[in-house]
Amino acid sequence: MTMSPAADAATVLTGMYAAEAAYLAAGGPGEASFEPLAPFFAPDVTLHQADGLPYGGTWRGHEGIRRFFLAMARTWESFEMVEQEFLATGETAVVLTRVRARARATGRELGFPILQTVTVEGGRITEVRPFYWDTLAIADACGTSSPAA
Repeated sequence: MTMSPAADAATVLTGMYAAEAAYLAAGGPGEASFEPLAPFFAPDVTLHQADGLPYGGTWRGHEGIRRFFLAMARTWESFEMVEQEFLATGETAVVLTRVRARARATGRELGFPILQTVTVEGGRITEVRPFYWDTLAIADACGTSSPAA
């Protein structure tokens, strides 16, 4: 039986989020191996983060995803995905994640939602576009926002 693209995307996301949780529980960047996560991402995967975030920019390929996780680890002392749900339709999934995090630089804690579109092609994640409700509040909590002019 052939899986539908929606089921395939849901399966890929379920596996990737489990591998990500195991990676972070094992110490994450600099401590744990990225290899269990790698099969879920296409070699040319692209992750787009809002420029206003401390880890903003475009991250490409497996090496880019590794560097992204390092940037996240430098930014957040803790980053807990409290609740997560997704809807997969065809090659596109929409993921809503509620986060509770503590900024490494300031010690400030905050909760916020992240809504992502994730493209899955051929059983691998090819593109991720996260959308944050308030990037300025996150940058401020992390001590990276610039004062208003």
